[in-house]
Amino acid sequence: MINKDFFQALNDLETEKKIDKETFITTLETALTSAYKKMYGEAKSAMVKLNPEKNTIKILSYKTIVNEVTDPDKEISLAEARLIKKSFKLGDVVTQEESTKEFGRIAAQTAKQVVMQKLKELERQIAVSELSEKEDELLTTIVKRMDNGTIYVQLSGSHSTEGVMLPTDQIPGEKFNVGDRIKVYVKKIKDGFKGPQIQVTRSNIGFVRKLFELEIPEVASGDIIIKNISRDPGNRTKVAVYTEKPNLDPIGTCVGFRGQRIDTIVSEMNGEKIDLIEYSEDPLEYIARALQPAKVLSVETNESLNASRVIVPDDKLSLAIGKNGQNVRLAARLTGWKIEVKPESSVQATDTNISTDYELTELSDEEMLEPVENDFEMLEPLDDDNIE
Repeated sequence: MINKDFFQALNDLETEKKIDKETFITTLETALTSAYKKMYGEAKSAMVKLNPEKNTIKILSYKTIVNEVTDPDKEISLAEARLIKKSFKLGDVVTQEESTKEFGRIAAQTAKQVVMQKLKELERQIAVSELSEKEDELLTTIVKRMDNGTIYVQLSGSHSTEGVMLPTDQIPGEKFNVGDRIKVYVKKIKDGFKGPQIQVTRSNIGFVRKLFELEIPEVASGDIIIKNISRDPGNRTKVAVYTEKPNLDPIGTCVGFRGQRIDTIVSEMNGEKIDLIEYSEDPLEYIARALQPAKVLSVETNESLNASRVIVPDDKLSLAIGKNGQNVRLAARLTGWKIEVKPESSVQATDTNISTDYELTELSDEEMLEPVENDFEMLEPLDDDNIE
C-alpha cells in the first residue's frame, strides 16, 4: 500500500524537479477514487484522501440519512446512523472510513501509473514554459538532420529539443549540411503530442529585424527604430529606419564603416539585397524613397483610396517596377499604400512640368480610378503574414 517511502518520493520530486507535490496529491486522489469505485461499484459515494503529514491514505464513504433506504450505496437509515452517532438526524451525511486492505494492490499500481504520467506531463509543461521565453528570439543552432526538404536543428544547450524549419521557412537557394551552425528566428512554440514543437525560420521578416538588432547596437538600444520591413526572401528586402536623434544618420549607421554592418547582415541572408529606406511622416516622400533604387519625379496621392500614382523617367520605369513587379510590390508593403507607377512620357502635355520635390497632390476618387494608357497594375500592400 502507499506508505512513508511513497510520500518521501513525492518530496524528492518536489525538490529535484521543482514540481509541486500538492499537484500530485490532488491528481492521485482523483485517480484512486476512480479506481476504488471501479472495484466496489461506480454508484458508491466515496473519496480517497491522502495525508502526507501522517503518511496515510484513507477511503471515506458518504451516505445520506433517509427514512427509507432505496440506494444502499448512497443512503443509510436513521436507526442505523444513530448506532454510529446518536445525534444524527434525517438529511445528515454520514462519513465512514472504509477498509483499505483489499484495495492496497490496486492503489499501489494506480499510484505508480498516475505519478509517471503526471511527471511526464508536468515536465513537458515546464519545458514548454522555459522554451516560450525563446519565442521571437534569434538563436544559433546546429543542423541535426534533413528530411524531404525540412531541416531539423538542435537548439544550443539542449540535446533533445529540436527546431523544425519547413521549406517555406528557408531562404530560397540556401544549402546546408549536417553539423552546420546557422542562425534561426523562433516564430512559434507549441505543445505537441510528442512534446514541445519549435517552429523556426530564416524567411520571416522577424529574422531580418533580429539580425539588425544583433549587428547594429543603435537598433538594439532603440536609438534607431525599424518602422517596417518588406521582404521577398532570397531576392530583396526593404527596411524603413528612423531616428529622433538629430545628430544620428540612420542609414549610415546601419551601413557601418565601409559597409561592414550591412555586409554582415547580407552575408547571413545568403546575399539577399537590402534597400535601406529612411522613414518619413510625409507619405509622398516615404513612397518616393521606398521605390529606391529608382529615381522618382513626382508622387500623387488619394487618401480616401489609400492609393498613389508615381511618375518616373521612362528609362527608370523597369527599375521602379522591378522584375515581375518586385520593387513596387515591396514598396507597397513597406509604406502601406497602393502604388501605380507611370512613365514620364505618359503624362499629358499640360502636365509636363513635373515637380521633383514631392509636393502633395490630391486626386479625386474619379481621377484615381480613370483608365490609363499604360495598364500597370495598382499593387496592393500585403500583410507581413503573407510573406512569411
